[in-house]
Amino acid sequence: MHVSGNVAALIAAVGVVAGIAGVAIAWVAWVRVRRLREAQRMLIGGGRKDLVEFAVSLQGRIDDLHRAVDEIAAGLARVDRRVDTSVTNTAIVRYDAYEDTGGHQSASLALLDAARTGIVVTAIQGRDYARIYMKELERGKPSVALSPEEQEAVDRAMGR
Repeated sequence: MHVSGNVAALIAAVGVVAGIAGVAIAWVAWVRVRRLREAQRMLIGGGRKDLVEFAVSLQGRIDDLHRAVDEIAAGLARVDRRVDTSVTNTAIVRYDAYEDTGGHQSASLALLDAARTGIVVTAIQGRDYARIYMKELERGKPSVALSPEEQEAVDRAMGR
């Protein structure tokens, strides 16, 4: 088979263009791979690990964080239980227990936790004497009937 000079020149030109296009595509691919490797190096901190090893170590750190959060949540639950059973609600009511005294010398003090459990301390001041009474409350139920002033102290302590 015989090819004319013009056809041979055309085939050669097409071959050169195809070669140049191939080199251009290879160069673009090389630049993209280089950028990808730089991004990968930046992601894993420049070490020699591969991306899978990095992902495994990252998952381990995330698992450690989950454990730490669970421990903190358990600690907060313990603190909440302790706070609920501590004296957090207090109130004092001052009053005149007897008509012949003045200056609100008598008082009832309520010391309660969140469940309305605690004590009410009452000091009755007379002209010649003073008396102190203590009454327990268990979930809002007094061991002995409360006076109106003591009940007012309990209601104030619980914000009612």
